[in-house]
Amino acid sequence: MSHSCHAGGSGQPGWVLKCKGWETDPSAYIYFTIQHHAWEPICKALGKPEWINDPAYKTAEARQPHIFEIFGTIEAWLADNKFEAVDILRNFDIPCAPVLTMKELANDPSLRASGTIVEVPHKKRGSYLTVDSPIKFSHMKPEATASPLLGEHTDEVLASPGYSRQDIFNLREIKAV
Repeated sequence: MSHSCHAGGSGQPGWVLKCKGWETDPSAYIYFTIQHHAWEPICKALGKPEWINDPAYKTAEARQPHIFEIFGTIEAWLADNKFEAVDILRNFDIPCAPVLTMKELANDPSLRASGTIVEVPHKKRGSYLTVDSPIKFSHMKPEATASPLLGEHTDEVLASPGYSRQDIFNLREIKAV
């Protein structure tokens, strides 16, 4: 098991778990949290209904000493690939998500449709993918743009405090900019 357990902000233990194919696929993982409301569905999904009312597992506090065993059981159950596993778990209303590779993120239709991943043209590099602003408003949409080329805005920057065109020309001549 990839022992990267942590308690989230709500005190819920979360773990990155291996799925089928992890030996050769560095992205065959899902992120899984055990939230209070999801404990019963988790037990049902894992085929462990006896854990639902067992005093040793019933509460988050009771589960803490058994957390490695619990996540080990979940990981053993994750024989499916990450997308199949997530689909099954979501049918039980269990919060989890696949850990995506850069290629999967780039090709995810929902991330493209929502504008989370956008293609940006660049004068020298050509187009590339980047993450757009996560903050979106109905009347104002920030636009992801490429970084400027070195020196691309030097004249504008120098003009703003009052340098004249001649001053800027002179600064360029003496290689000060």
